[in-house]
Amino acid sequence: MILKEFEYLQYKREDANNYIKPETFEALEKFVLDNEETALYLKITTKKGYGKILQAQNYVGVIQTRDGTTIEILPKIYNASEEEAKKILLRMLKTLKNSPFKNFNMAHLKNAKIPLLEIFITMFLDELSKLIKKGIKSDYITKEENLRFLKGKLLIGQQIKKNTIHQERFFVEYQEYLSDRVENRLIKTTLEYLYKKSKSNRNQQRIREFLFIFDGISPCKDIKLGFSKVKLDRQMKDYEKVLLWCKTFLLENSFSPYKGNDVAFALLFDMNLLFESYIGHYFKMNCTNVTLQDKTHHLAYCEGNGAFQLRPDIVIDDGKIIADTKWKLLSEDKIHQGISQSDVYQLYAYGTKYHSCKSMYLIYPYSGQNISNLYHYFREGEIGYKKDEQWYEKGNLELYIVFADVTQERLKFITFNDKNYTQNVLKIPCEKNKDRNI
Repeated sequence: MILKEFEYLQYKREDANNYIKPETFEALEKFVLDNEETALYLKITTKKGYGKILQAQNYVGVIQTRDGTTIEILPKIYNASEEEAKKILLRMLKTLKNSPFKNFNMAHLKNAKIPLLEIFITMFLDELSKLIKKGIKSDYITKEENLRFLKGKLLIGQQIKKNTIHQERFFVEYQEYLSDRVENRLIKTTLEYLYKKSKSNRNQQRIREFLFIFDGISPCKDIKLGFSKVKLDRQMKDYEKVLLWCKTFLLENSFSPYKGNDVAFALLFDMNLLFESYIGHYFKMNCTNVTLQDKTHHLAYCEGNGAFQLRPDIVIDDGKIIADTKWKLLSEDKIHQGISQSDVYQLYAYGTKYHSCKSMYLIYPYSGQNISNLYHYFREGEIGYKKDEQWYEKGNLELYIVFADVTQERLKFITFNDKNYTQNVLKIPCEKNKDRNI
């Protein structure tokens, strides 16, 4: 089942596309209630003719219930089909830091109708295939056993305890060079886990082939303890990407922490963070002197210590330009087109603390509407700073509202001037031309 942001699930009308069984609805409802303090993945509300419904929010990804129902939640993107929305989501995921999605080749996605979970499993198996071609690593594994012959080091305490009567035995500690190390155990555990989750014949076949290769390796009994013992030194560098996938599947809360046992599997991403990552990555790749999530300034200070740290999404040219991203669709029908007062306050704080700031941008996803009157400024002389007992006025501090068209493989930025459509409106310092528009 596929939903987009803000679409809903119901259990009253079996003939509708958004129908789920009452027991599945109940499990998801419990999942929502258990996590309402940390994240609102789905919203419990009511709708005329349906009664209680579960409405998708700003989280996208996959939820699989214990009865096998798989629900995909895709981003709501103007003029994008389900297949296109899925491709855009995967493009955004590739920009996430410390994630396993970076190396996914979009050209391999021949059919976007493949369920998201199966796409993620395919990514993992492709990465594991590269590792196996390079060779699975072995290590010296310490073992303790009660043997009929002396091998390694005799453990006196255990020998007295275990072999007072059986003096023909030796309780020893020794090392063997084996592939049954913790990193391989985590990979095998992931393969066994995904074999139960996957419904793709192709993926199941590949998992069986890989399990045959890992046949002599035992599964990991304590997942968290296993990851704490992982050693990614120079010798184990090839394992890094595969183990990122293992962590994603085995510790499902890597990207969106949740609790409860009412769902079998959930891998969910906050669209606000994804959009921020996607736009930030674009600026990093195309511009010079860009800092993401800058931590230079605080809103206030107490006894010389900073309080309420400011963290603008994008700082360009040492603060001359500041941009913040908001995953929200603006509309002419809303007050101030849907721009919230708190967002403007936030940018005002950035502009006053970064003394060199002249221009600020609020970047929203393109909503398909021609929204005008999106240039704002704070009055000349209202903004300034004191240096060497002298007051310096900064002049106009400009705030532009800009839209990012994420349907394009190369991002396009759009604004409207008297309802005229204008592309590539951000003047920022770039390598080839300091005033080039992007």
